Amino acid sequence: MEGVSFALLVAAFCLTLVLLYFWGQAKNDYNDFDWFNFGNMGFWFPWSMVLLVIAAGFFTYITVLMLLAVCLLSEGQKLYLHWSHKIGILVSLTFSIVTTAVLSDLWSKEWTTLLLSFQVTAPYLHVGGVLLMTALAWPIALHFFRMNSRVKQVLILGMYLTVLSALYLVPLGLYSPCIKDEGTLGPAPALIGHRGAPMLAPENTLMSFEKAVETGSEGLETDVTISFDGVPFLMHDHTLRRTTNIHEVFPNQTDTSAAMFTWADLENLNAGAWFLSHNPFGTASSLGAEDRLRAGKQSVCSLQAFLQLAAQKDKLVIFDLYRPPRGHPYRDTWIQRTLEVIQNESSIHSSQVLWLPSDLRALVQEIDPELQQTSGSRLPLQELQRNHIVKLNLHYSSMSAELISEYAAVNITTNLYVISQPWLYSLAWCTGVHSVTTNAPQLLSTMSSPLFLMSPDEYNLMWILTDLVSLVLILIIFGFHWWRERVLAFCSGSKITLDNGTYIKFKTG
Repeated sequence: MEGVSFALLVAAFCLTLVLLYFWGQAKNDYNDFDWFNFGNMGFWFPWSMVLLVIAAGFFTYITVLMLLAVCLLSEGQKLYLHWSHKIGILVSLTFSIVTTAVLSDLWSKEWTTLLLSFQVTAPYLHVGGVLLMTALAWPIALHFFRMNSRVKQVLILGMYLTVLSALYLVPLGLYSPCIKDEGTLGPAPALIGHRGAPMLAPENTLMSFEKAVETGSEGLETDVTISFDGVPFLMHDHTLRRTTNIHEVFPNQTDTSAAMFTWADLENLNAGAWFLSHNPFGTASSLGAEDRLRAGKQSVCSLQAFLQLAAQKDKLVIFDLYRPPRGHPYRDTWIQRTLEVIQNESSIHSSQVLWLPSDLRALVQEIDPELQQTSGSRLPLQELQRNHIVKLNLHYSSMSAELISEYAAVNITTNLYVISQPWLYSLAWCTGVHSVTTNAPQLLSTMSSPLFLMSPDEYNLMWILTDLVSLVLILIIFGFHWWRERVLAFCSGSKITLDNGTYIKFKTG
């Protein structure tokens, strides 16, 4: 029974570790996760951070039990787990399995994020793995020399050496774009503020874009909807429920499409108070009194005002353009109306606009050939060139040095969205990405070099030294246990074995 408990403990340790690492690396997309839950539940709560804290709690608890178990077994003791700990192990195991399964179903793309993280963390995970195997040498050596069965000795030592050797040689097949020769690192990717600077101001408001400009963004990203009377305005969601006070002004129309309101109605809405009350990024409290007051008074921003700001600050703009629903007066002329604002109602130059909508692209090119045609899809090179595409706008999961180089060879640059974590920005930098859309321009603009950047010589030195130090320590540990068992055998006149030795009953609770 205790053997089953230990097996479950090992399984719980592995699964809680996987869950914690998986969700820890998914931090880049916590905001999307929380708003997804808001859309389904109807109320705001930082579920992402709650999940991270719970996962960390279970992992810490299981790790403590695991360390205790290893210490007991390494000294020849038996593990007698208290029933409460057995229940705790089962709860941790069940939580890890269910949570991982649910997240995999709803957010399967996060596994791609996990794989990307290995490209920057793998060298350090290798060091951690070697240290763990070195620490395990103590209990394994003790058991090895106390066994009286040659078959068991060969089996346990063979398994240990196989895993250890594989771990020592892992770097031979390791790839990390941040392991680069000196002088081969390209320039830092340009920053495009995702709906402005949404950690510093309410998204898609004029204040948010001004903050993005202040923090060094070279471009501004937004989402455009057209009001019922033909005024293009900025709104990401199809309804006004999340980012305005529509429940106060128009309580019976909270689920009505944003495009079905007139501009006069939209101007009556507050588009900033929600930012202070929900605090979506946990950053609202860092704002000064003046900024908090200003944020709380933000209104829905028109496309014209957005373009004027970009024109004044000489910034690039990129936006998604939503087609109005059926019954809308501009259902079939939404693109022409948007082009009218760009050409006739703002002072922005067409070359500052990265035109992303794929609908009627040939017509758009005919009307305004100076727009920078941008594709949101990975299309064949021939099709991209035929459509005069000069930039790709792709999800960061598409990150690939080969892909970026292939498109750059035909003068097509790459923008990745949404990258807000320093490690992910570092990976994009090392990969050669030209620009990234980010929620955190104020953070990424301060980075002077990628995290985890090292030369091949530096990495080889780290790899070889880690393996050599580990090998020396393991030999010392095995030598010590061989010497100790000989001394004990000499003193007692008999050899202590695990099979027939006496164990002290040690309860854990």
